[in-house]
Amino acid sequence: MEPRKIIRIDEELCDGCGDCIVACAEGALQLIDGKARLVKETFCDGFGDCVGECPTGALVIEERTAAPFDFDATREHVAKTGGMEALQRLAVAAAEHGLDKPVSLPLVGDVALPGPGAGGCPGSRVRFEKSESPPVPVDGDGPVHAIPSELRQWPVQLHLVQPGMPIFRDREMVVLNPCGPIASADVHWRFLRGRSVVMACPKLDDTSPYARKLAAILSDTSIPKVTVVRMEVPCCGGLTEITRQAVEMSGRTDLPLEVVTLSVTGDLKRRETCS
Repeated sequence: MEPRKIIRIDEELCDGCGDCIVACAEGALQLIDGKARLVKETFCDGFGDCVGECPTGALVIEERTAAPFDFDATREHVAKTGGMEALQRLAVAAAEHGLDKPVSLPLVGDVALPGPGAGGCPGSRVRFEKSESPPVPVDGDGPVHAIPSELRQWPVQLHLVQPGMPIFRDREMVVLNPCGPIASADVHWRFLRGRSVVMACPKLDDTSPYARKLAAILSDTSIPKVTVVRMEVPCCGGLTEITRQAVEMSGRTDLPLEVVTLSVTGDLKRRETCS
C-alpha cells in the first residue's frame, strides 16, 4: 500500500446529520451508532465531495497509507446498496473525478458514463467560456506591475503563518480560498487592501490543525473583524466552518464574522454576517 488521499472523520465533531453520506456517490460512508463511519478504504476515492457538506467540520481529506481505490468493487457495492439511481450518480462522479481508465467504464449497468460537466461535484465540474480579449504578453514584456498588488505580507498560507506575527496586528483579517483570486480580478482591490490574509483550501489541504491555529491568531484582540471569502461550490463551505470554529475557540465575543461568496465566474453572489 502507498500513501494517497482519503477521508478522515473526527467522531467527536460528527453530529450524525448524514449530509456527508448523501454527498458520497461511492457509498463509502455510513451512519453507524449515530456517527458517520468509513465503510471501507477501497470505496473512498479521496476527492472529498463530502467534506463541504459537513456542517461541523468533522471530515477532512488527509494523505496516509491506505488500500487503493477500487472502482469495480465500489460499483458492485453501490449497485447492491443503492440500485440504478445510485449507479448513475457513481457514473457521473467517475467522469467528474477523471478516473484513469475511463475507456473501460463506458457503461455502469445500462447507464452510459456521461462526459465531464454532466453533474456530480460542482467544484470539479468543467466550465469554459471563450474570452473575447486578445492575449497579453506573459514572457516578461510590458510593465513590472500591470495591476498593482494589494498584498502587504508574506507568507499567506495558513500552514505557514504563526500566531502573534506582527502582520496580523490592528488589521481586519481575510480567510481566503485559493480559487478566488483566479476567478475574480477584484479580490485584491475588494478584499486585500489594508487587511491581513491567510489562505486555505478545505478540500485539498490537511485542515486538521487549521481551526486551532486560526483561533490562536484571532485571540489577538487588536484584530477587529474576520471575513471569509469562499467560492459557491459546496466543498468551500468547509472554510466557513473552520473559521466559525476558530472564532468560538478564540474565546472572543466581540469579533464580527462575515462570509462572502463568489461565483465560479468571480461575481459577488452574497455577503452574510454570522453570529
